[in-house]
Amino acid sequence: MRVFLLSLMALCLVNCGQEKPTLQKYFVKSADKKEFITLDVSSSILNIDKNKLTASEKQALASFDKVNILAYKKNEKSEVAYKKEIEDVKEILKDTIYEPLIKLNGKNNNASIMLVGDDKAIDELVLFGNQNELGFTVIRVLGNNMKPEQALEFLSILQKSSIDTKQLQPIFNFVNKK
Repeated sequence: MRVFLLSLMALCLVNCGQEKPTLQKYFVKSADKKEFITLDVSSSILNIDKNKLTASEKQALASFDKVNILAYKKNEKSEVAYKKEIEDVKEILKDTIYEPLIKLNGKNNNASIMLVGDDKAIDELVLFGNQNELGFTVIRVLGNNMKPEQALEFLSILQKSSIDTKQLQPIFNFVNKK
């Protein structure tokens, strides 16, 4: 009986010490690796005339906080590392907190959109895309009390925006770097 209790305690200690991987932890862990670039973008990137928005679009925009972008650039020497990193991301996104909305599968390209939250409030909208030749990108759209309908409305706001590409310049530089 004593051996059983000691084994049970040891198992509990091991399992309690292992935290579940999250996208936030993955972003932080990857930030210092040379194959990655991370970027936090504020709502000012949208460069949108709020006077041209409907009342519901204004509410959707107000619920938007920021965007975290993580990009992995693949090269001919990094095939094994690329496969490991993409599997790590896919494993994180299998967690039941990520509710799939849209999934697109192509021969060498894949994309998906997921949300974290419930039918009353969305904590984040996650966009994940990969292209086998180039690498992958994970985008987290973080909000304040975003409603599901606002998340979809936010996508329409993006179409009306004239995105300030200066804030994205580090990504462009990273992708174009040889």
